[in-house]
Amino acid sequence: MDTTFTPSLVHELIETENYIELVRLSNSIHPITIAEALIELEPEDIWKVLTHLPPSTRAEVFVEMEEQDQLDILETLSARELTQLFNQMSPDDRADLFNKLDEATQNEVLRSLAQAEREDIRRLSSYEEGTAGSIMTSDYICLAPETTAGETIHRLRTQGPKRKSLYYIYVVDKERRLLGFVSLRDVILAPQYKKLGDMTHRDIIVAHVQDDQEDSVQKIAKYDLMAIPVVNEQEILVGVITSDDAIDVMQQENTEDIEKLMAISGSHSDTSYLNTPIWEHFKRRVPWIVALSFVGLLAGIVVETFEDALTAVSLLAVYMPMVADTGGNTGSQSASLIIRSLALQQLKSRNILRVLLKELSISLLLSAVIGILVYSSVVLRSPTGVPDHMSLNALGMAIALALSVQVVSATLIGAILPLTANALKFDPAVVASPALTTTVDITGLLIYFFTAKTILGL
Repeated sequence: MDTTFTPSLVHELIETENYIELVRLSNSIHPITIAEALIELEPEDIWKVLTHLPPSTRAEVFVEMEEQDQLDILETLSARELTQLFNQMSPDDRADLFNKLDEATQNEVLRSLAQAEREDIRRLSSYEEGTAGSIMTSDYICLAPETTAGETIHRLRTQGPKRKSLYYIYVVDKERRLLGFVSLRDVILAPQYKKLGDMTHRDIIVAHVQDDQEDSVQKIAKYDLMAIPVVNEQEILVGVITSDDAIDVMQQENTEDIEKLMAISGSHSDTSYLNTPIWEHFKRRVPWIVALSFVGLLAGIVVETFEDALTAVSLLAVYMPMVADTGGNTGSQSASLIIRSLALQQLKSRNILRVLLKELSISLLLSAVIGILVYSSVVLRSPTGVPDHMSLNALGMAIALALSVQVVSATLIGAILPLTANALKFDPAVVASPALTTTVDITGLLIYFFTAKTILGL
């Protein structure tokens, strides 16, 4: 059925005003599929389609659209339509959208909403971006420990349709301090007279409002939770982070790490690659590229310093690209594995020595393989570019040793940089490729020429 709901079909149904068929199709299709089909239409046409959908479906489809498309649609809405849309959205989605609006539109929205919704938006949108508070929802159920299982089921039936998170019932005291939780399964299987306080799980995993959002969602993954409660400094329950929001955050954090690995600056947004303007792509890439270009000039200075060695043995120039590539590759491999382990919290500060010893062992094995291959390559080639007084055997030993040392050096640098950054509370991804590659290029050339001059007596 999903394959039939295409932009061309939607446009045809709009032209013929066949909204009955449009609604019929949308009832059996996931909101994401509908959003993808509508994306090629003009904002006015998108809203025309959405107005014929049930209000709850309308809000779900709207939330799945790209950020810029959402803002374009909002510009076409009247105050009444804007209010209706906000009323149908879940609290966390509503707060996220509210933060994207300009101040005038925000004031207009607040004036049109009921007091409870106004206070909820103000509270959820007040938390700093990137914290647990900024991604939580107020859409949950909490009850007193004296509540019975029968009363809880009745509450779920009356409040459940309006709630996003029904996986857990949170148990709180009179001041709303979190005491623990009861799963939906526990409530259903318990005798109707049994009180929540008698079946509360008190060893509860929580997030605090100012915790980093990445740390909070990692708890959901680590403990296989469907949702995690969020508390303030007084341990008062203020919201929950659901698993679907956690997946969105993980995707966002992974994208940010990839961008940092590739030296792309700037904060990540939900806007897709194709919908991001060329100028925005340029601004995020140019700072690092310019900086690394100037740092790369140091490699040129190193080569210029050892120009006499290149003049004496022109064959040394043939293996310079291999020095740079091998060092960059081994260093990036090491850094990538360390960064991944740090991101998954598989490494702790106490593991640093073990990590370095392991990387040293790996690099020695790699250097042995590279050294043998390079030595064989040199001694088996034509002696062109080699002075008469110098043997291919000596030259092969010099180049092979230099590359072997470079492999060990680059591997250790690739491990040390992210570990050091993590210990200093910096993002380890920032120090990785291509910044790492540039650093390893410079150190590799120094190792290469110093080794060649020492062994060959240049």
